[in-house]
Amino acid sequence: MKKLHTILIIFTSSLVMFLYGCEQQAIQTLPERSWTLTWSDDFEGPLGSSPDKSKWTYDIGVGNNGWGNSELQHYTNRPINVQLNGEGQLVITARKESYAGSGFTSARIKTQGLFSQTYGRFEARIKTPTGPGIWPAFWLLGDNISEVSWPQCGEIDIMEQRGQQPTITHGSVHGPGYFGANAKTKPFGLMSGRFDTEFHLYAIEWGEDYIDFFIDDYLFQRIQPQDLSGEWVFNKPFFMILNIAVGGNYVGYPTTGTPFPQAMVIDYVRVYKKS
Repeated sequence: MKKLHTILIIFTSSLVMFLYGCEQQAIQTLPERSWTLTWSDDFEGPLGSSPDKSKWTYDIGVGNNGWGNSELQHYTNRPINVQLNGEGQLVITARKESYAGSGFTSARIKTQGLFSQTYGRFEARIKTPTGPGIWPAFWLLGDNISEVSWPQCGEIDIMEQRGQQPTITHGSVHGPGYFGANAKTKPFGLMSGRFDTEFHLYAIEWGEDYIDFFIDDYLFQRIQPQDLSGEWVFNKPFFMILNIAVGGNYVGYPTTGTPFPQAMVIDYVRVYKKS
């Protein structure tokens, strides 16, 4: 399944996509796009092993003000929070436990300092967790974040979900003048099924003056410079992040009915450039 999908992506010449969101829109024909693989991780390795250290590093701790969002978790690099499952998948697990002064633990892995790219197709096949206060995400940050800080560095949220809404996902961008609650964003609602019970393919195709958001190869949002209320800051390299947050301004907080542990299973992550 993994190899077949790669071949289709590389050799597809033109695509006719249905635009789905919480409301259905018109059909759009995309220009020809063919792709060459530039980076990938299929998470092959023995059960309990850590992700490839040549490809991933970690954010550790509680961050400033809960990573700027009043989040509750303490991020670790322990196998109990992030490990390969021995079946070609990575599992990030959020747990309810007392650890270093926090009531929850989880993991946040990133390619910062190891891999970044300007433009292309970024995709991951993921089964997400569920429950009130659970916040899974697959996203990008500008390489220059240490120089200009956020939101000037730019952020592209390929996938983020509120665990209390297991049939809805969101694609967003943040930048100067459009960040936080004012981000440029759009929801995508499944017509059947749930994001936590099946794997889905989350992707963007990004060029000089557009970012297209896809679920399972359905285009549901295009963002261009004229759509934003501030500067377009998406013409430089970005690195990738995968994480589960617990609580925070975006999702609210866990309830007594939120089950733990919560796992996000990532089948693969791949990045392409135009051929």
